[in-house]
Amino acid sequence: MLKTLLAELKEFKKYSFLAPAFVIVEVFMEILIPFLMSKIVDRGINQSDMKTVVIIGIIMIIAAGISLTAGIMAGNFAAKASMGFAKNLREAMFRNIQKYSFSNLDKYSTSGLITRLTTDVTNVQNAYMMIIRMCVRSPFMLVCAFMMTCIIRPSISLVYVVAIIFLGTALFFIMTRAHKIFKEVFKKYDDLNSSVQENISGIRTVKAFVKEDFEIKKFNIAADNVYNMFMRAEKLLVSNMPIMQFTVYGCILSISWVGAHMIVGGTLTTGQLMSLFTYTMNILISLMIISMAFVMISMSRASGERIAEVINEKTDLAAPLDSINVVKDGSISFKNVSFAYKSGRNMCLTNIDLDIKSGETIGIIGGTGSSKSTLVQLIPRLYDATEGEVLVGGINVKNYELDALRSSVAMVLQKNVLFSGTVRENLLWGDKNATDEEIRKACKYAQADDFIMAMPDGYDTKIEQGGSNVSGGQKQRICIARALLMKPKILILDDSTSAVDTKTDAMIRKAFTEEIPDTTKLIIAQRITSVQDADRIIVMDDGMINGFGTHEELLKTNDIYREVYESQMKGDE
Repeated sequence: MLKTLLAELKEFKKYSFLAPAFVIVEVFMEILIPFLMSKIVDRGINQSDMKTVVIIGIIMIIAAGISLTAGIMAGNFAAKASMGFAKNLREAMFRNIQKYSFSNLDKYSTSGLITRLTTDVTNVQNAYMMIIRMCVRSPFMLVCAFMMTCIIRPSISLVYVVAIIFLGTALFFIMTRAHKIFKEVFKKYDDLNSSVQENISGIRTVKAFVKEDFEIKKFNIAADNVYNMFMRAEKLLVSNMPIMQFTVYGCILSISWVGAHMIVGGTLTTGQLMSLFTYTMNILISLMIISMAFVMISMSRASGERIAEVINEKTDLAAPLDSINVVKDGSISFKNVSFAYKSGRNMCLTNIDLDIKSGETIGIIGGTGSSKSTLVQLIPRLYDATEGEVLVGGINVKNYELDALRSSVAMVLQKNVLFSGTVRENLLWGDKNATDEEIRKACKYAQADDFIMAMPDGYDTKIEQGGSNVSGGQKQRICIARALLMKPKILILDDSTSAVDTKTDAMIRKAFTEEIPDTTKLIIAQRITSVQDADRIIVMDDGMINGFGTHEELLKTNDIYREVYESQMKGDE
């Protein structure tokens, strides 16, 4: 974990070294001041030597100035290092997430990834700032102050040895048990964020079904779970302060009692006792800060492990070193392909053998759960086949460079996403260099130009988050136009005209036939009318191909297709 996290320091390493360096200077000056104070009392005030008082006083002022300056510099560098470290961690996670395959993404919830990018990184950032500043300052202060007490009176220093052993044992006990709880806490945070995300994104559905009270109850349960887990951790951590105070007061009483006896016995001067009290507070404050740092580190350790897990996750879709960068044509072949999701035991696809010529229009139809979407997701290599081979342009998809393959295979989902920005900015996802003419042509093919031009600002109309200000059918048509701008060799429509009327659906298919005849088109649909004009139609049933042929052939030979056709035609009548 540490190796993974520290690798992201990169350009902020120098600040990570400068901050502790200035902390050491700061501490050294602070340690020097009580020693000089004892000299003022013993040599100056007690002996009425004002010259000594002035000289040592000036040295103390200089030491205080250096300490103040070093402290400011240390704080500045520590802030730069910790915030830069957090920035790099977020970038590393986000960059790696973009490389994930669908199977990688299946391992994490959306809310869980958001928590890691936000709350977990903030925990690590705060802990890192404490480590490079306070966790350097406090141990160094403790060691230096302890050494000064040994110089002044070695016998008294034994009090601190006992205190350090006692406090260290208590902190180890607290930290080991708190870490386990914090690991569970962040899982509960994921559940809490999931509840918030689902509610906010689906707030219209919640209101439509009058489920506000149900969602509030669901959120309260998630919030109570986080509260209860934190209370378990706090019950352990709260014992840190009483233990710390017991140690502090025990040390003060011990030093006072022993020091008083030594002054009476003449073996300790007043100035030395004053210095000892100052060093006592330095040591005890250092111990207190160390104990607080241990608590922070214990919390951030669980966050660090979660961050490292995301960064170290390797994509399942690694390309070979000699990967191919050009897709020759839109032909598709499935060679005895079977597929199962990693989270499931049963095969979703079984023994799929399929050959599609470049430029063909293929309809895909089947009942819910028949693995229609799973079949087409293997083509752009969103998942890899468990068994067999998927070939595009006569080459196994695993041999392509991923960007080259996916740039040649455009996929429009039923629930595709529009991003915040203008209509034009969303369309340019298909081709960032597309001209206005190319944009309008693609939109005309997708039957989107008319309604876009009717918007207040045409193609510069603002799309709200999630596309909430356009209808489902409009959103689907914009997404189809975006895919067409890629000029793909293969176009996959995964039930992506389900929200448009049959007339518009027919016009879109007609445009495909006339305007992009060389593009292989795979159309998943529930309506027979959406696929009956295709060159051939695949009938899926329980992860297998039940039939493959033209509309007329399937009506004669395939019971499933004929049954769907008759039920839909009867409904139309």
